[in-house]
Amino acid sequence: MAGLVPRYSDGDLGLARLTLLLPSSRAMRTVREAFIRLYGASGSAGMLMPRMAVVGDLDLDEALGSLLDPLGATKIPRAIDPTERWLRLAQLLEQELGAEAPGSAVLLRQAKDIAATMDRLLVEDISPEHLLGEEVKGLRPELAGHWQDSLHLFARIQTRWQFELSEAGALDAAARRNRLFDHASNRWSEQAPITPIVAAGVTSASPALARMLKIIAGLPNGAVILPDFDLSLDDAVWEELGAAGATDLPDEAPFARGDALTHPQYHLKLLLNRMGVARGEVQQWHRKGMTAAPPERTHAISNVFLPPEASKSWVDLPAEKRRFSGVRIIESANPEVEAQAIALLVREALEIPERRVNVITPDRGLARRVVHHLRRWHIEADDSAGRALSDTPAGRVFLLMTEVMEMRAAPVPLMALLAHPLVKSGDTRGAWLCAVRAFELELRGPRKEPGLSPLAAVAEDAQVSEWWDGVSATLSPLLETANSLPLADMLDNLAQVGEALCGEALWAREDGRALSALIEDLRLHATKVGTAIAPADLRQILRDVMENNAVRPPYGGHPRVAIYGLLEARMSRADLVICAGLNEGSWPATPSTDPLLAPPILRALGVPGADFRIGLSAHDLAGALGAPEVVLSRAERDVSGPAIPSRFFLRIKALLGQDQVERVRDDQTLSYAAAIDDAQESQQYQRPKPVPSAQQRKQRISVTALDRLRSDPYQFYAGSILRLPELEALDAEPSPAWQGSAAHEILEQWHKSGRPMEDVAAEVLQQMNAHPLMRALWQPRLMRALAWVEHSIAAMDGRKPALFEEWGAMDVRGVEIFGKVDRIDQLADGTVAVVDYKTGKPPSGKEVAAGYALQLGTIGLMAERGGFEKLQGEASGFEYWSLGKNEKSDTGFGYVTSPVKMGRNQSKIESEDFLPMAEDYLHDALDKWILGTEPFTARENPDAKVYTTYDQLMRLDEWLGREE
Repeated sequence: MAGLVPRYSDGDLGLARLTLLLPSSRAMRTVREAFIRLYGASGSAGMLMPRMAVVGDLDLDEALGSLLDPLGATKIPRAIDPTERWLRLAQLLEQELGAEAPGSAVLLRQAKDIAATMDRLLVEDISPEHLLGEEVKGLRPELAGHWQDSLHLFARIQTRWQFELSEAGALDAAARRNRLFDHASNRWSEQAPITPIVAAGVTSASPALARMLKIIAGLPNGAVILPDFDLSLDDAVWEELGAAGATDLPDEAPFARGDALTHPQYHLKLLLNRMGVARGEVQQWHRKGMTAAPPERTHAISNVFLPPEASKSWVDLPAEKRRFSGVRIIESANPEVEAQAIALLVREALEIPERRVNVITPDRGLARRVVHHLRRWHIEADDSAGRALSDTPAGRVFLLMTEVMEMRAAPVPLMALLAHPLVKSGDTRGAWLCAVRAFELELRGPRKEPGLSPLAAVAEDAQVSEWWDGVSATLSPLLETANSLPLADMLDNLAQVGEALCGEALWAREDGRALSALIEDLRLHATKVGTAIAPADLRQILRDVMENNAVRPPYGGHPRVAIYGLLEARMSRADLVICAGLNEGSWPATPSTDPLLAPPILRALGVPGADFRIGLSAHDLAGALGAPEVVLSRAERDVSGPAIPSRFFLRIKALLGQDQVERVRDDQTLSYAAAIDDAQESQQYQRPKPVPSAQQRKQRISVTALDRLRSDPYQFYAGSILRLPELEALDAEPSPAWQGSAAHEILEQWHKSGRPMEDVAAEVLQQMNAHPLMRALWQPRLMRALAWVEHSIAAMDGRKPALFEEWGAMDVRGVEIFGKVDRIDQLADGTVAVVDYKTGKPPSGKEVAAGYALQLGTIGLMAERGGFEKLQGEASGFEYWSLGKNEKSDTGFGYVTSPVKMGRNQSKIESEDFLPMAEDYLHDALDKWILGTEPFTARENPDAKVYTTYDQLMRLDEWLGREE
């Protein structure tokens, strides 16, 4: 900017006569801000800006504007909308594939790839006819089968698409852009503009753009300013970069295998060759900006990116050409430490008045971490690369609705949608959340049947039936069942349901406006094309579209801090530039091969290969290295494991040498980052030993809680005294407790009704709203185990089931002991046998003898003391009836075991000693904890099998193994 002002300013008119062609609207904003800073530094009261127009970037979906797309260009056909093309290409692809066509989501993703490949060819002025040329035909026999099939499919679809375009009188956006460039070139070559035209910062080397830039360079008042062009490269190095499209023979491939596509100057050489400009004709720009790097660093930047043969000169390179003065290196342990260190550097730099900082990284996750760390000091930094629409609140609402649609109101997406911050965000949100939370508590556990209707019973249990009726009516349009529905109709349903849930809040902010534009665009063109998809594919389709749609923050961040992606950083300058995320796969990104056309075909057609983008990334880094102060940062690990340093980072370290690397390494910032969260070492957490009052201790004890009290007193304390019941997860796998409840309910109904077991089981599982998939997986096994119970009871002689699933209680020293017996059988001698059904493995004799499984004995005591109204008698039998696997059983499931000696059972506990032992353990528990003063020590008995329900509450990992 410092060079444009003295050359093109015109008195009071300022720069108003100048026309600037810039690569993108982001570059336009950067240049506008640079002019304001420049004039502000000179003390000017005001200024007239130059006229600015973007050349346009297809990747950014930017229009050219009236300068390059004037009213006089009406002879050039209109451009087809990219969304309409995408949807129509998916239909053509489906027709071509026929019965082999995949689902809607995959089709649309493949159509996106086809559109990208078309644009890649059209930007290079390569028409469909070139795919049938001799240069491609000669390569076909050498290609693998899948590449040949892909080529044929692409050629057929492109041919059909071009025919439809010609019938409609339209062009692809890339083709029309080329024609507009040619139109401007012809207009300016026929009559040169009287006002100056300058193209600045353009790095695209497309042939049509190169032709226009050539005309601009030849205008009397024209100029083309190449960004970060290296005039210091030796001629030999320039030649080593390769032909770059300048071939001597007409049939020779424009890009040879040996071309240095990854060099930061390669794309500029390609641009000059297509412009027909020799390197010697390029002149040094006459002024440098306020944030230019020291001149001596230029040699080091040039040398660090030398191609392989030229890099041999590093051996004899003098020290002054290796010097990276003002450059520091930070290597962090992980991205979190890296983000913390970067935030500290930014905070430090802002202490200097007017000092500007740019953080440049292609890693959006790292950028978000930096933004959050800066908020520690109330610094709001905008990530100008934005975030995917799918990660925003408004986008998330839409994706949750599609997930509810796809999964038929499954618990997790349903509750995530109903509790979303945008839903009922007004004055009624408090009441809404109360209903949501009550409903969620009842919904926890295994998934119910699909759909909204089975959830009405859940709402009734939660006492929110009226609220659920409204929710169900709102969500019902999402659950329409059909194999295929018009995409436009489904989007209308989503918008209506979203507005019913969120109101205007859905569209109010920048993400809502971006979502509104996206949905309207999709809906409009889906209606025009007639796109129909399977409802189950809508979520993936919308996610794919949203992930490619970035939402950028509005203005309002810190004026001297900017966080950029690589595209956004081009043409931006600052006093301190932090290049972060310098790892392979991030900077540079892993080159992606075109999924449709093989690399040899692209080379033969004259299309730069996948490595070409590595060269652009290298150019971005080279430009960033031109700042007065630079920090190069990377993390040794990323979220997936050890990370490989960027090839650029390794080259810089290799050029510097080990001694110099140690000098420029910024370990102090890392030490500050490590120290910023330092705190005094906390004392070791002691094993919990709560001692409640006598009044708190005296609790009713269930027969199952008695086992828990003796095995792990803390669990009894948490569950019975603190009243902290365990909450099942949403959409939980059927737990043993749930399976046990289902089995006990079936057995109870069967015992009491006498109906067939299968009918009772089907009815009970239906009442429990068991998910069909769960029933299909678990019910057959359950039925075989229940059939064993049925056969075993029918085969009993002299023994009769007398009591089923009955509650009983007894008073022991003023403490009520209560419980529910599974079954009590009346024996021939008048005594009774206590039976406990188990869906899994019963307690071992060792556990019973240690007092950790007292349920059978306590129920026996209760039966002898009249604890059950319908039955009383001496208990002589104690049995576990397990529904687990048993190879000896006729059904493959079910067996009986007992904790006392019985038949072949060789237990150490005699039958007559069992109840006295159980009573002794009961009194021991009462003496210690219920009526005594013993602390409820966590994991007092390490050998006992205990639940893990309260492990987090007792902070088990902090003291286990370190207790005194």
